[in-house]
Amino acid sequence: MSIQPIQSRIDPITAKVIQGALENIAIEMGYKLMRMSYSSIIRESEDFGAALIDVQNRQLAEAKQSTPLQSGPIPGYIRGVRKMMEERGEEIHPGDVIMHNDPYGGATHGPDVAFIVPVFHEGELAGYAVTTAHHLDIGAHTPGSGGIVDAIDCYAEGLRFQAIKVYEQGKRNHQVWHMLRTNIRLPDLVLGDMEAQIAASRIGAQRYQELFERYGLETVVAATEDMFDSSERLLRSAIAALPDGEYSATTYIDGYLDDPDPARRDLPIKVTIRIEGDDMEVDLTGTAPQVSDRPINMPFHGTVDCAIWLAVRSVLLDSAVHGEIQQNEGLTRPIRISAPEGSLANPIFPAPVIARFCPGIELSNAIVQALSQVVPRQVCGGCGNGGGLLLAGQQGNNFWLQVELFSGSYGGRYGMDGMDSVDVLYANTRNNPIEDIESHVPLRVERYELREKVAAPGRWRGGVGSIRSLRFLAPGSASVESEGHKYPPNGLFGGADGTPSQLVRVMTDGREIQLPSKVPHHPFGEGESIIAIRACAGGYGNPMERNPQDVLDDVLDEYITADQAFEQYRVKIVDGRVDASATQAARASA
Repeated sequence: MSIQPIQSRIDPITAKVIQGALENIAIEMGYKLMRMSYSSIIRESEDFGAALIDVQNRQLAEAKQSTPLQSGPIPGYIRGVRKMMEERGEEIHPGDVIMHNDPYGGATHGPDVAFIVPVFHEGELAGYAVTTAHHLDIGAHTPGSGGIVDAIDCYAEGLRFQAIKVYEQGKRNHQVWHMLRTNIRLPDLVLGDMEAQIAASRIGAQRYQELFERYGLETVVAATEDMFDSSERLLRSAIAALPDGEYSATTYIDGYLDDPDPARRDLPIKVTIRIEGDDMEVDLTGTAPQVSDRPINMPFHGTVDCAIWLAVRSVLLDSAVHGEIQQNEGLTRPIRISAPEGSLANPIFPAPVIARFCPGIELSNAIVQALSQVVPRQVCGGCGNGGGLLLAGQQGNNFWLQVELFSGSYGGRYGMDGMDSVDVLYANTRNNPIEDIESHVPLRVERYELREKVAAPGRWRGGVGSIRSLRFLAPGSASVESEGHKYPPNGLFGGADGTPSQLVRVMTDGREIQLPSKVPHHPFGEGESIIAIRACAGGYGNPMERNPQDVLDDVLDEYITADQAFEQYRVKIVDGRVDASATQAARASA
């Protein structure tokens, strides 16, 4: 159904001022959370979200510096909380702080815990200020909250909080905090991060309330309704420019490559996009059935919807073309999403979901590949998948934990090579500085570099992944959540496929053991190392059309060798220069 032109509810200047104020509040919440947090995964990796939500559970603004997979699900958290509280006959009061992380109640997975502070104006509920963050431990069956790839159901993934009031009308619920401290490893660090979230949410709530007091509820609501409609019109206009039709793509995840059960490996994620006018439907029929006893399933609300919204918006509303676009509820309205119940993209409780991250990236890749059929110059080749490495140990009575978030890489796109060793699509997290790691935990980072001689050829080459090697300086353990060790990122329009990821264990005697993409909690001895070699993304376009000077630059920058320049691009390089006549002759005969 098309949106009709509307008359602005208030003058556009006031509307823009209020809309900008909402975004600034969310950004302030994010920075406050970063600076108050104890753990590097929030402070350095920025694996958190912050957003303002209105009383109808619609997102008004989010912190730009946060990851979309944290901020995007926040309206779903609120809907889940409201539903549960209504079922229990509970009400929300001023001074309440609500904790929630149920992946079957709007959350993305258990470690991403939300703290919600309601905002009241003249005695009536007017909205919410919310932060989410990934916590290093949530009481699962093995240490940490990453690399848990063997949980058999949601109960094995850690503590689940369903709309729990940790403060009630301003009074701290000490019993809840006692329970948290008893059941979480690293309680001082984790509970410190939780307190930081509460403080940041309270700051957001205060600023949001001040906005009501300054402009009045009616004016603020009018500005936000205009904002929603403007965003909706923008995306609908981009969809309407596409030809009506049906466009499909399928990507695959490794699953558990070392598992004898075929139902746990080589799993398809199929996307069919249907365009009719300015409406879009995304149908995931054909996606693999859920894996009922392994946690690679994706919550429909909190992961699947966010991956789709972000991928569609990134392709159709590229900020390089459209400028800065505020993220809000309006951008989700034109898209309908469906997935068969009991599938990898719509699991049935209590199917485990904690390792949903990497399958979500492949879902985003599938969306981009489907859209490549209608907007070939607005997409990129397949992106290298991410994942994470959880390193843990115990010194005396104290646990230590370190989460290493793997970087990915972007595929080449029209007019631009792919970006190297950055987190991709819906992740947007950062790596941990080596100095921070080595000053806090008994690990040494011995290598951190870009891969060489494996960039995917194309008119615009794919981005390259990284190599990161960590040595244990004390006995510990590792667990790994990854993808793309069998299935490389796809090339587009004649570009070559990328190069898969690898994971290597190095014993103290130098022996190397190749590991699969999923490694449950496993002990490592002092002096042993683990090396993460990350995928290189797909190329875009015919390699024979690549500018020879760009090929020379790749040789000089040591992405490829002079021999590879000739083999892959038919560019002849002699003494650090392009031999133009030899190159022209080689390409003519190719």
